[in-house]
Amino acid sequence: MSIRVIIMDVDGTLTNSQKVVTPKTKEALLKAQQHGAILILASGRPTSGLMDLAHELEMDKHHGLLVSYNGSKVVDCMTMETLFNQALSVEESKAVLEHMKKFPEVRPMIDKGEYMYVNDVYHNMIMFNGEPFNVIQYESRGGKFKLCEVEDLAAFVDYPLNKILTTADPEYLQAHYKEMEAPFKDTLSCMFTGPFYFEFTAQGIDKAKALDTTLIPMGYQKDEMIAFGDGHNDASMVKYAGIGVAMANAVDDLKAIADEVTLSNEEDGIAVSLYKHMPEIAA
Repeated sequence: MSIRVIIMDVDGTLTNSQKVVTPKTKEALLKAQQHGAILILASGRPTSGLMDLAHELEMDKHHGLLVSYNGSKVVDCMTMETLFNQALSVEESKAVLEHMKKFPEVRPMIDKGEYMYVNDVYHNMIMFNGEPFNVIQYESRGGKFKLCEVEDLAAFVDYPLNKILTTADPEYLQAHYKEMEAPFKDTLSCMFTGPFYFEFTAQGIDKAKALDTTLIPMGYQKDEMIAFGDGHNDASMVKYAGIGVAMANAVDDLKAIADEVTLSNEEDGIAVSLYKHMPEIAA
């Protein structure tokens, strides 16, 4: 059966280390849309952090979908209609943010509208790969947010959150994540989405649920889908799609469950795989 849906994680999958889509990959994706396929960006990023890529790939002309917050929200980027949205309740959000106060090196980040809220805008540096890294700047700029400081996030939150993102040095998170998730592991989705990111979303939320809830009623079948990923949070969609593809730079756990492993995000792995599975675009 031909490929009608192309699902891609963004960071480490669609984009290279410079956070850009390489010309060969972009060309393959534009051709795929011209042949009737739709593109889906499925990311932990907020919706606002996916819009520039969607526009670059002309998804806003072809009813491409944005699966943001690791599956908590789905938006049609042609109409900007919200097709799926399952957020944390106010009570759940307050409980998580209150619990995070027990971990002084953990910095929660939440958003609303055009703002990202943190406890302390100057408590912004972590150590990553042996270098200081301004994670607050990285996340706020990546999501196209203005930055705002709120001393007590738990007291501040009075609206549902699509996710609560937390950050710290990778070693600190590895040492403490079990304590961080302990009160919530049976009621929320708690997961690493990067070496320095650990996040909380509503129970049962993952990229596959968002895809299934949205795509099946639209008439698409699993065996018409191909999904590309590199991280632990991509496992559900790589297993879900008819063809699940891990990038060469993916974590070993993802490679183990993928149907195939393509080249890395630095080597146009998506394009290489698409030209193999969609010969019509190779012409």
